[in-house]
Amino acid sequence: MQADFDREPAMIAEALRNCRHLLVFSGAGVSAESGIATFRDAPSGLWARFDPARLATPEAFVADPELVWGWYEWRRQQVLRAEPNAAHRAIAELASRVPRLTLVTQNVDDLHERAGSQAVIHLHGSLHAPRCFDCAAPYAGLDTELSEPEQGRRLPPPHCGVCGGRVRPGVVWFGEALPQLALQQAFAAAAECDLLLSIGTSGQVYP
Repeated sequence: MQADFDREPAMIAEALRNCRHLLVFSGAGVSAESGIATFRDAPSGLWARFDPARLATPEAFVADPELVWGWYEWRRQQVLRAEPNAAHRAIAELASRVPRLTLVTQNVDDLHERAGSQAVIHLHGSLHAPRCFDCAAPYAGLDTELSEPEQGRRLPPPHCGVCGGRVRPGVVWFGEALPQLALQQAFAAAAECDLLLSIGTSGQVYP
């Protein structure tokens, strides 16, 4: 068993040299080294400290939009202050080492993009892509500089320029379907790739 473990780096390097289409599937663990809290690690995971029923469902947003919007703006502030780490940079570098690389992530930050990765497929949406709760029109008026107190505060969400509805965070909440296009792209890449690297994900959340 130890001998197999010792051989793994060489085996992975050989597989990378020979692959034609590499699929990288990343989760919250990749961004943890940048100071972005994961969701499920105890006791530091976000859902160990905050109630998802009050913050991460469509019903929660309808019931208290200021609480939900304020909390997600606090989360977005953490991302804006963070920097890509060695894992983000290594994944971006891989794109120059293989004929084709597809990056699918469960993360809602933009650290892969800031590290240089292109055309990242976000299965769970993005903190940087809010949209109207009513008509789903994208909203482009987010502040790029935030000064939110620890754990956030109540903030009124902006209003949609198309229909006047409230703007919601651009992430996938509990009980919602994944973005159809992102899901189709991810499944297509999984079917076509000849090597898949799963990095920083517990595998406990589908997908």
